[in-house]
Amino acid sequence: MTTADITCETAPEPKRPGMSRVGLIVPSSNTTMETELPELFRRQAEATGHKYTFHSARAGMKKVTREELLAMVGKAADCAEAVSDADVDVIAYACLVAVMAQGPGAHEGSEKVIADAAAGNGHPAPVTSSAGALVRTLQEIGASKVAMITPYMKPLTKMVVDYIEGSGITVLDAISLEVADNLEVGCLDPQNLPALARSLQREGADAVVLSACVQMPSLAAVQAVEDELGLPVITAATATTYEVLKALGHQPAITGAGSLLSGAGVLTPANS
Repeated sequence: MTTADITCETAPEPKRPGMSRVGLIVPSSNTTMETELPELFRRQAEATGHKYTFHSARAGMKKVTREELLAMVGKAADCAEAVSDADVDVIAYACLVAVMAQGPGAHEGSEKVIADAAAGNGHPAPVTSSAGALVRTLQEIGASKVAMITPYMKPLTKMVVDYIEGSGITVLDAISLEVADNLEVGCLDPQNLPALARSLQREGADAVVLSACVQMPSLAAVQAVEDELGLPVITAATATTYEVLKALGHQPAITGAGSLLSGAGVLTPANS
């Protein structure tokens, strides 16, 4: 056996049947995606027996400002190359507003940059982004009008609204919690979300985006808000999970996280 074999420098560990590797690219200050996504996939594994592991690369970002977000975008290719070293089966670019700050449709270019970097590193993998996942998921479920909650300062929330509306979806109302520090965003209490959701102007809405941010915790509130409002409830995290499962060819079977991930079909609003 050679030194390279002993130190595992020749190749990643061979993939085992019944297991998938998920690569994440996250802001350096993100503390939520690496907790909510593993929990969602734990529930998926509990239901199906298929196992998932997570492998992350981090891009520097502390304050949720346009300048720091755009700087983070420039690091996406390097992060993609790094995370692809783990020979992952799918890559999720988990910073919604960093992509949306570039203007409507930017997720397509960002996803291509990441896919090209992974392929150029010898480990091609399908790619989704939280920005693209949110828009595509809303389109897929037929949500032409939504109301949403963000943790951002109002100018950034306006960028997110413009981005979503640039995809043909009307944003009826958007609440900005105006938290600039990304670590503080990760400490927001999801138990406050039901009351905030009740205060949204929802007349005519097809869905509620309970957290338009991968860092704002929301998983603990998704099912309760959907049950109370009678509307499909989507978050950046659940939409990303949905697209990761699709990329892997796996049918969602996740409990307690809204109808999108239940596998039983998306809730039909009572007023539709």
